[in-house]
Amino acid sequence: MLRSILLVLGLLTLGLLVWHIGPGNIYDAAARLGPAALVVVLIPSLVMYVIEAYGWKITLGPSAKDIPFWRVLAIRTAGEVVNMTTPTAYVGGEPLKAYLLKKHGVPMVEGLASVVIAKTTMTIAQVLFILIGIGLGFWLLGANGSSGQMAAAGLLSVGLLFFGTAAFVLVQRRGFFTWILDLLRRIGLRIGFLEAREEQLKSLDRTILNFYTHHQSAFYASTGLYFLGWLAEALEVFVIIYCLGGPATALSALSIGALSVFIKGGTFFIPGSLGAQDGGNLLLLQAFGYSDVTGITFALLRRFRELVWIGIGLLCLALAGKPRSFEE
Repeated sequence: MLRSILLVLGLLTLGLLVWHIGPGNIYDAAARLGPAALVVVLIPSLVMYVIEAYGWKITLGPSAKDIPFWRVLAIRTAGEVVNMTTPTAYVGGEPLKAYLLKKHGVPMVEGLASVVIAKTTMTIAQVLFILIGIGLGFWLLGANGSSGQMAAAGLLSVGLLFFGTAAFVLVQRRGFFTWILDLLRRIGLRIGFLEAREEQLKSLDRTILNFYTHHQSAFYASTGLYFLGWLAEALEVFVIIYCLGGPATALSALSIGALSVFIKGGTFFIPGSLGAQDGGNLLLLQAFGYSDVTGITFALLRRFRELVWIGIGLLCLALAGKPRSFEE
């Protein structure tokens, strides 16, 4: 019920923003792009998907070495569409990725371990990307006034996220899933599904620990690749602003891209971050000196990109086959 209310409020917010700025003004700005520019706008996100798929592939165990890269890319794209379209805080598609890998000979434990590790390296890279963006925001906009206060609040939030991520890595090294099982038992809560899979959970923890212990170079490589994937977000910002006719600089695009990611992550509880993400992008571009029309057109073009990838993801999911169960 709450999520339905948030969805309606998000739609209303987006509608009001469009109405306030003027649908005609937005249409004129978008119409100047043309079909070729719309294709160009999609290139950075394609680069991002390819890089991040490879960042995930190197966390996979030896049983996945014979799976072609294009299949790994398709599986990840199918999982990401679930993350984007369901109220699961961007993690609902991770078990699906492991399930689809299992259909190609990768044991479920190995697949689940890879998605946990990849989610961790992606989050570490995301935190670094956001920290750089906030630092650039301080430098480009100045540390005085409301922009400085917002940047300081952002730094505090990202600092907490960084420590949370570091704690998550530490707990993984000590056995995250068995720790959860033991914790539930201590408080007197026994979940049959987990109890019946205690050995699988222990095996999952051992697989994750083995990766962190014996494959540190792969861990750093995965983190680096995901960081490059996040940089593709900044490239997308640069391309969109350039196509809209606004002055675009690499540093401002990097800061806007990182802060946009921060806003989207902080509004995960709203379906699709609808309204919040769009309004945040509008305010970001205003802070960097762009017009209202450029800001809202920028936000809508990013929505266009999301819709395209949702369509591609649904196609990948349909071709992979509808999963019946995530069980062993």
